[in-house]
Amino acid sequence: MPALGTAAVPIDARILSSSRHDVMDLVRAGTFREDLYYRLNVMTLEVPPLRQRREDIPLLVASFLGQSRAATGKPVKDVSREAMRIVLQYDWPGNVRELENVIERAMVLCQSNQIKISDLPKEFRNNVYNSLHFEGIPEDAKLDETLAMIEKKMIERALKLTDNVQSQAADLLGIGKSGLNWKIKKFKLDIGSKT
Repeated sequence: MPALGTAAVPIDARILSSSRHDVMDLVRAGTFREDLYYRLNVMTLEVPPLRQRREDIPLLVASFLGQSRAATGKPVKDVSREAMRIVLQYDWPGNVRELENVIERAMVLCQSNQIKISDLPKEFRNNVYNSLHFEGIPEDAKLDETLAMIEKKMIERALKLTDNVQSQAADLLGIGKSGLNWKIKKFKLDIGSKT
């Protein structure tokens, strides 16, 4: 009988690893072992950052709410329309992990059955609001023209986020579908026929 810990034990294992860096660039730079890279690199899946796939955010939020609800027993069912709008606008430099942490934190702070803007982290809210660049607006700009420009951009973004589904874009903007239809005509936006 071989000594304890010296016998080879056959196993069948798969290793799943991830990196936010291009590992091949690290190999070229000499900061990641080339032999290890080729041992691990059976299949590569490239997942774009969350800011490039915002359509996944509502599904992820629902999943994280369910997990937190099961863990905490709090009766939080969803996220308010206004809070979801901010969540969708945010750039998510920390990707899915950051989103999970924000939802978990909001769930802990939430005092009702719905997460509101006030439940989101202060720095998170400020970052979203600071993304409006007032420095680029001319000093002699008229208020109505500036508001129309902002309104048009918000409608274009909502339509893009919802793949031109007008009912979803209207919900995202917090307006009625007929109001959105009127604004699409007003701004002469070219969209598909999705409703």
